[in-house]
Amino acid sequence: MNIQFYVQQLTNSANAIHAMTQNTSVEQARWKPDANSWSLLEVINHLYDEEREDFRAHLRGVLQVPILPFSNIDPQAWVTERRYQERDFETSLENFLRERVDSLSWLKSLDSQDWNAAYEWPEGRLTAGDLLVSWAAHDLLHIRQINELRYAFASQVSLPHAVRYAGEW
Repeated sequence: MNIQFYVQQLTNSANAIHAMTQNTSVEQARWKPDANSWSLLEVINHLYDEEREDFRAHLRGVLQVPILPFSNIDPQAWVTERRYQERDFETSLENFLRERVDSLSWLKSLDSQDWNAAYEWPEGRLTAGDLLVSWAAHDLLHIRQINELRYAFASQVSLPHAVRYAGEW
């Protein structure tokens, strides 16, 4: 396991998320393309909670005490239960970025780890290595989501003008 590679990926992702969301208006932060989609504000708060309560916590747990049960989380429910849509966007972004710095510091402090240490969870065996690579991949999924939201918002606010000359989406 090349932990430095994943530390760099998580660093790059945080930088990309920050760059993609700088100077976001309240309107854009709360905008949703439809009722079933998340807003940018909800995505950022999801990333914040995942940083603290899912990836870092579960990875720390499996590396330190793999015999403890995998804690149950419900990120989909958190969106409404925790009222993400009502939060301040800038504060939410700062919270996520601060937690990422803490995560990166912790990851950099790790010496030799057993990346095959595992939890048993309902979908099968989940190793520390699985968690680390999934953490980096999770960021990429949400970077794609942020990009899609930004494109859809730009398309919406540009009406009656169209973005078709830009090329196929």
